[in-house]
Amino acid sequence: MKIKVLTIFPEMLSGYLSSSVIGRALDAGLFSVELIDIRPYSQNKHKNTDDYPFGGGAGMVMLAQPIVDAAQAHASGRERRIYLSPRGRTLNQRIVEELAQEEELMLLCGHYEGVDERALQLCFPEELSIGDYVLTGGELAALAVIDSVARLIPGVLGSSESSEDESFTTGLLEYPQYTRPREFRGMEVPEVLINGNHALINRWRREQALRITRERRPELLETASLTAEDLAYLRSLESH
Repeated sequence: MKIKVLTIFPEMLSGYLSSSVIGRALDAGLFSVELIDIRPYSQNKHKNTDDYPFGGGAGMVMLAQPIVDAAQAHASGRERRIYLSPRGRTLNQRIVEELAQEEELMLLCGHYEGVDERALQLCFPEELSIGDYVLTGGELAALAVIDSVARLIPGVLGSSESSEDESFTTGLLEYPQYTRPREFRGMEVPEVLINGNHALINRWRREQALRITRERRPELLETASLTAEDLAYLRSLESH
């Protein structure tokens, strides 16, 4: 997969992309990220990328010209183009899985009060939000998309099972995790995880995921794929 990011602050992304799991995956060539600085494409004398909004109002608006020229200069015709925006549909695991199937993505990071609508109409027909709040720019949102999508690319994570049994992937929140030591400050690892019975372990983990989802995000249970055993366990929780 190829991911292209249009931004006026490429340095905001470069540090994160060079570190940890994502950095190793990029070094190994499992996918690629190209950071495209919008500023050099500005035709203005001082290479500015924003101006005052028509109609008045606070703040500045990003110019259409440098965005459109940058997007067209790096277009392959195969990329799915997305503007990171609070007014877009909210990113979730289903959308992440959908994006992971694409050959190329092109992400636009906005700044200031937003982007000239004509740039979006010409080049970025899709908008995506990472939540109901406002950031100073789209770079953090772009990193959220890159990170969540990259985890589904074969080879990026150490184990093929790592991305298959986590929060939202199964429709539920994730079960509790433990590691050494077995006892820490008076708190012990649940016995079921020690006995080596994988059928019991899997059932315990499933029940814990159901319990935590019921407590914290009960609306997820409405769309999760639940077995008769799952439903019986949830009913048993209601009686307590």
